[in-house]
Amino acid sequence: MSEKSPSPLSSPPEPAPRKPLTPAAQRALAEAAARRKAAEEAAAKDAAARPKEFQGPKGPEPTRYGDWETKGIASDF
Repeated sequence: MSEKSPSPLSSPPEPAPRKPLTPAAQRALAEAAARRKAAEEAAAKDAAARPKEFQGPKGPEPTRYGDWETKGIASDF
């Protein structure tokens, strides 16, 4: 066996160390995290405020998938 081929029991090589982020990059990552958190909170609040659908279609949203089924009859639009 050659010394270049790793044995199956050896651990994978260590990844290269990352360069330190610039202050602008750190600010951008912090702002992105804050925007994601605010968007998740707004989505949760919006979902809780919406009333539950009454007698709506069962299954996937018909306006998204292009057909509507009522009493076993499907109509495409």
